[in-house]
Amino acid sequence: MDGLTLKDEGGEKPVQIADAIRAAIIEGQLIVDQRLPSEQELADHFGVSRPTVREALKRLAAQSLIRTQRGATGGAFVNRLSYDQASAEQVTISTLLLSMNGVDFETACEARFALERACIPFAAQRRTADHLGRMRAEIARQTLPGLSDEDFCASDVAFHRTLIEAADNPVLSYHLSGAVEAMQPLMNMITFTARSRERIVALHTAIADAIAARVAVQAESVLVDLARYTAQLGREVRAHREARRTERHKPAT
Repeated sequence: MDGLTLKDEGGEKPVQIADAIRAAIIEGQLIVDQRLPSEQELADHFGVSRPTVREALKRLAAQSLIRTQRGATGGAFVNRLSYDQASAEQVTISTLLLSMNGVDFETACEARFALERACIPFAAQRRTADHLGRMRAEIARQTLPGLSDEDFCASDVAFHRTLIEAADNPVLSYHLSGAVEAMQPLMNMITFTARSRERIVALHTAIADAIAARVAVQAESVLVDLARYTAQLGREVRAHREARRTERHKPAT
């Protein structure tokens, strides 16, 4: 258990123990699939009780850094974190950050499209027939008569998710998962009543056509147009809401 030492920084022991084990994992002292010492061994090593160690392990499991197995050969093991698993957690964290910190529409819109633009050159170069087929399928879905606002928004997210996947870069996909899966629904919630589905479909079609033709500069230009349109809708919706609020609070004459 070399390297598993507590820094004397005060605070709760479970947090300190979890931090020590996390540091050992990040630094490579504990490798993927390696079995951690038993609860009793960890308790003896850190000079704490087993319940304290158990609480520390729960914290690590919640962060997907370790996994537990039952049985004679069970115990706590260093987890092999996948990009898909990490992306799911990224979406949750991004959604909470946006909702709890009251990120304004303009900030979310600016970040979301700036991040997606980074994928365009790679998507134009690496897209496959499957990516194009999925993008076209979502565009067709968006034109269906009677499609609900909720389903249109879900299709919108799926279209942009496929565009990002077409870049074939798992690191970019991970960092963009929060932008698309968290920010895009937020923007849809604000603008869906004001936007023109026909214009969204036209912009999506233009992006797909440019990606199919491998013309990255054209796809990026259309994405910029989409960003401007979305920002414009946000301003219009906010102005409309402010006008209604002012009207409601206007003194009766």
